[in-house]
Amino acid sequence: MAETPQIDTTVPHSARVWNYLLGGKDNYEVDQWAAEQFRAMFPQITDIALADRAFLGRAVRHLAGEAGIRQFLDIGTGLPTMDNTHEVAQRAAPDARIVYVDNDPLVLSHARALLSSTPEGACDYIHADLRDPAGILAKAAATLDFDRPVAIMLLGIMHFVHDDEEARRLLAALLDAVPSGSHLVITHATLDFDEGATAQAEAQEDWNEKSANPMVPRTRAAITRFFDGLDLLDPGVVSMSRWRPEHTPWDTPAEVPGYAAVARKP
Repeated sequence: MAETPQIDTTVPHSARVWNYLLGGKDNYEVDQWAAEQFRAMFPQITDIALADRAFLGRAVRHLAGEAGIRQFLDIGTGLPTMDNTHEVAQRAAPDARIVYVDNDPLVLSHARALLSSTPEGACDYIHADLRDPAGILAKAAATLDFDRPVAIMLLGIMHFVHDDEEARRLLAALLDAVPSGSHLVITHATLDFDEGATAQAEAQEDWNEKSANPMVPRTRAAITRFFDGLDLLDPGVVSMSRWRPEHTPWDTPAEVPGYAAVARKP
């Protein structure tokens, strides 16, 4: 039997910090401290966390509804909060099948909270790292049929891959394994937005010095290149809060400094 990975409670971890920002309880004092330090330097981080979660809901509802997707590979899922991918997808399509992937032992210890699938569908969890796409795909094949379209969900994870070439290689490995009609969903940190950019950069630098998961923000142009060869859905690569917001036309939500996009594999 494989040894259960140990949870390091001495260093803040991005999944646990995100959980704290979303109001979850599956985090430690070191994560709470790091989150509050970041928030003190850059208060908009809470808005980003909430916008990212709201985008997930809108994107998955579109995919499971209008796009007819019934399979989801959610890599870097983080800790369970509310409206996780499988909950949103299976409300729209009870037969949806979801595989979650994360490399945080605390997420592994909470896997059973994720595995509450509908009887018609399926839900599984893989303890693995984005940097091992072959391993992820081999294990996910026990639940997902890679001859049918799959939505690859990469929310808030690509900015932990620092090298652009490596990031594109990982994306290519995942996309090569899925057929036409599959979709790629990404959210990504950026410093493009003028409001709060200096404070965000300083908070980012502080985070990278203290965290086990340093990150690299990217420009809109760099993020758009991740979708080369795919058909970007309207409205393209935009602020997470501006991707098909569920608001009236005269109530456009404020932008948050983080990008989101959904694209279809032709």
